[in-house]
Amino acid sequence: MKLILSTSNIMQGGRPPVIRQPTQKSNVELINALHSNFLASQHIDLPNGTEVHVNGNGVSNSTAKGYQSWTGEQDGALYIPAIDFSQPGLAEERSQYDITVKLFYLPGIPVSRRCAHTREAIDLVLKELHVDSIDLLIVSFPGLLFDADDDSDEEEAGATGESDDFDSMVQTWRVLESLHEQGMIGQLGVAEFGSERLARFLPHTQVKPSVDQINLKDCCVVPKSLILYAKQEQIQLLTHNDCNDILPVGTTRELLGPADKGVGILASAPDADDGIQGHVEPQWVVKYTAVVKDRGVVENKGYFALADVGSCVKPQS
Repeated sequence: MKLILSTSNIMQGGRPPVIRQPTQKSNVELINALHSNFLASQHIDLPNGTEVHVNGNGVSNSTAKGYQSWTGEQDGALYIPAIDFSQPGLAEERSQYDITVKLFYLPGIPVSRRCAHTREAIDLVLKELHVDSIDLLIVSFPGLLFDADDDSDEEEAGATGESDDFDSMVQTWRVLESLHEQGMIGQLGVAEFGSERLARFLPHTQVKPSVDQINLKDCCVVPKSLILYAKQEQIQLLTHNDCNDILPVGTTRELLGPADKGVGILASAPDADDGIQGHVEPQWVVKYTAVVKDRGVVENKGYFALADVGSCVKPQS
């Protein structure tokens, strides 16, 4: 079963603020925003006008609707929380915004799924913002780490248990190029590419990346070799502080689980019927930001994430 997690607009007025220190990585923002949105959605307006808060197990003293009361099923997926895509998106005309999206392919997920995952993620953002295109898509491949002290970053790729599967990156890029040709994406970008990886990658592209987003640890300077190569190829260098593994399995299980920190989506025990049974596996995360061009103001920012829950099938006797 597919679980689609969403933060809604974390810039929206009236919502509890999502506080993130400048040195914190973005998975802190993601997890806090998801948890905040889940809790806000668990408030139920009863017919008599009273409000009841559903607890972590999805049950209150006044209602036993559980997670079904604040989630919603569409097209075989469970949306957590329920989303009404008919609500207005951006406040102004599309031309007034720069929309940037960063798609995180997560560790351990087969490359064969990336085509579907890319389209799912982009479609959700387009539906949420009520637009038909985005200006920039940056993709983050699992296992890539940029070391500002050593620009020959090929050997760093296996540091998180993922091999630097160059062929899979090229294969994935083909999907992105097709979306670019369809007009769905204006520009493409990559993350954690040093000069050597860029030089190896660019000859295999028809639409080369216009942006390379790198994580500078401890405020290190960008290597001169990368600066020169990016300038030569007209690639803009941007920095970020995102986590490489932005949504680990354990964090997802805790967020959706029945414990005090969870929200009662997953069952509390293998034989319990108080939630969904099965092993949860995060598939991808997408972050989107809509900035009003003439004011430089972030009007809409949020995340979607997809997780699969494998069904628990009892062996036949």
